[in-house]
Amino acid sequence: MTHFFILLPSIAAFAALALAMERHQEEVFGRPLALRTSRWLRVLGWALLLLALRVAVTAQGWGIGLVSMAGHCSLGAALVLGALVMHGRRNLRR
Repeated sequence: MTHFFILLPSIAAFAALALAMERHQEEVFGRPLALRTSRWLRVLGWALLLLALRVAVTAQGWGIGLVSMAGHCSLGAALVLGALVMHGRRNLRR
């Protein structure tokens, strides 16, 4: 269950960080978002990563928690990247 509570904010964090980038905004929304919205997405992404780190370290200690956090962040980033690639390819077919 701990893995779920580390992975979920990691995925949400990388999704927010990806959507804070103008390139991904244009791909997903068809236009860039306001600068203020991009900043808030960036802040939200980093806050969620810190939350996931806190959960990992609290549940597993510093030694295992940091390693676990690195693995969950890698998986979260890969899932978000895969979703963006699939979204882009689906839009190319249309």
